[in-house]
Amino acid sequence: MIRRALLALALLATPALAQDGPITSERATFRVTTLATGLEHPWGAAFLPDGSMLVTERPGRLRRVTPDGRVSAPLAGVPQVDASTQGGLLDVALAPDFSRTREVFFCQAAVVEGGSLTRLISARLSPGNDTLTAVRRILDITPAQASGRLHYGCRIAFGRDGHLFLSTGERNERARAQRLDDLAGKVIRLTRDGRVPADNPFAGRPGARPEIWSLGHRHPQGLAVNPWTGSLWEAEHGPRGGDEINVIRGGQNYGWPVVSHGREYWGPRISRDTSAPNVTDAIHVWVPSVSPSGIAFYDGAAFPGWQRSLFVAALNAPGLVRLTTDGDRVTGEERLLWGRARLRNVVVGPDGRVFLLTDAPDAAILRLDPA
Repeated sequence: MIRRALLALALLATPALAQDGPITSERATFRVTTLATGLEHPWGAAFLPDGSMLVTERPGRLRRVTPDGRVSAPLAGVPQVDASTQGGLLDVALAPDFSRTREVFFCQAAVVEGGSLTRLISARLSPGNDTLTAVRRILDITPAQASGRLHYGCRIAFGRDGHLFLSTGERNERARAQRLDDLAGKVIRLTRDGRVPADNPFAGRPGARPEIWSLGHRHPQGLAVNPWTGSLWEAEHGPRGGDEINVIRGGQNYGWPVVSHGREYWGPRISRDTSAPNVTDAIHVWVPSVSPSGIAFYDGAAFPGWQRSLFVAALNAPGLVRLTTDGDRVTGEERLLWGRARLRNVVVGPDGRVFLLTDAPDAAILRLDPA
């Protein structure tokens, strides 16, 4: 009941955000502008070269949002998704050479024989930005699961070498996160066409899936490359407490469910241990939870005081977290717009302004402008 009441309060508060005057934070003063409304549970966003955004809606639609906030009709060619519980059309990312190839990558929930799974697909965006063509399945996160539509993970990031990283949830089946013959509860690393890079840590190891880059993840909904160090950072939902920020290294085990700072929803600790041999510790932990979703490093010009920050969209408690960083360390935390709206994703625009996707049946895209 308490959780539902908090959610209702967050949803009701969303439109009011844009009516606030200037908001002064530790390092910047900004205003909140509502860019677009009428989206149903938007999940992923990626900026096109013309400054418009591709935005996914979890029920299975892809839309284009122009810089002045006009929302297009659903694009044609989007593959069918399993839009139940936490599943649907989730993340979207442009290929690093999108301007030449028009290639786009998506992560979604899909129904297959034996149940549901996380799926990575690629497609090409038409010159008119209204149709997907050459839709191709890159990877299914197998084995499929017969019950439960939870913990898909589903964020995409590209490394400096052009290889693709994909986060996968353990589908609320904890043991899957530690199994090397199972792609759930992992960070995956592939070439863009789905091949396994020769230097993946488990390539050639008997009984292990060679696509695996790291293991021991619960429900990672944030993935981004640190522009100053080149390292991969991940944000991960804990259970009741124990949300994490991790720096992801190849071959490392991040511990779930062997170690955790969190508790079962009914009270007991998940594990007696918060650290263990052969487990890589998180660099930042939240107890109680903030339910982190999308993340974005800030290296824009619009807010000089926010340089070298990592923004984290938070679902519960709802708001925006700004982490200060030094190399691959978190050095501080500031909470913005706290308690105002569930945020599914945060992206930085070409001009350095910050865009927030609220999470609601009738959701908005909010823009943070310098005041």
